[in-house]
Amino acid sequence: MTKLMCLVRNNLTQLMNWRFWLRAMHCVGAALRHNYATGRVGWAGAVFLGGIMRRNLIRAAVWAGLFLSAGTAPIYANALDSELQPVASPIARETVPFDGREAPGTIIVRTAERRLYFVLPDHQALKYGVGVGRPGFTWSGVTRIGYKREWPDWTPPPQMLRRRPDLPRHMEGGVDNPLGARAMYLAGTLFRIHGSNEPDTIGQAVSSGCIRMTNQDVIDLYGRAKVGARVVVTR
Repeated sequence: MTKLMCLVRNNLTQLMNWRFWLRAMHCVGAALRHNYATGRVGWAGAVFLGGIMRRNLIRAAVWAGLFLSAGTAPIYANALDSELQPVASPIARETVPFDGREAPGTIIVRTAERRLYFVLPDHQALKYGVGVGRPGFTWSGVTRIGYKREWPDWTPPPQMLRRRPDLPRHMEGGVDNPLGARAMYLAGTLFRIHGSNEPDTIGQAVSSGCIRMTNQDVIDLYGRAKVGARVVVTR
């Protein structure tokens, strides 16, 4: 099922590629020139038909882009979501009292505690267990969610490939992808808050600096956190 969905997504992506539609218009033009050369249509007819067909192709390209970008991503994500097997997190998600000054919607990662807090109204927060950077890869700072992705692709950065040349150069999103079901990319950094296909690493310090969550927890957080949300990481 995963391979089928990846194949469908890749083929649909081609329809959104401008080169595909440029080739299509080139083929239309070549066919009309052939018909004109063989006398099947006159010069005026070829120009007239060519204009109509090219305009329709442009319209089709626009509508295809709108339809595919709006419709296929949720379908693809929902299909993969249905393949997830329920996995009990080593650290249960819970609502806890919160007395900090951060506004609701803020994400706070306490690296030493190996917990992530999503601040709620009324002095409460959702507390999640997370995996954090291993020794030498921990960090702290204030950033924000730059953008979010469902079932993201993974392209290891050059720094990671130098340490691990055995890693793939690129991996399509899916249940075997180490970024898991969702990813929230932290602006100005190479790091993400993302899911994991290794739930036993939650509560451990094993990553290269990213914040890991179980897929069920990251789906929950993804639905709550907004692009632009403040993210505070402490050691």
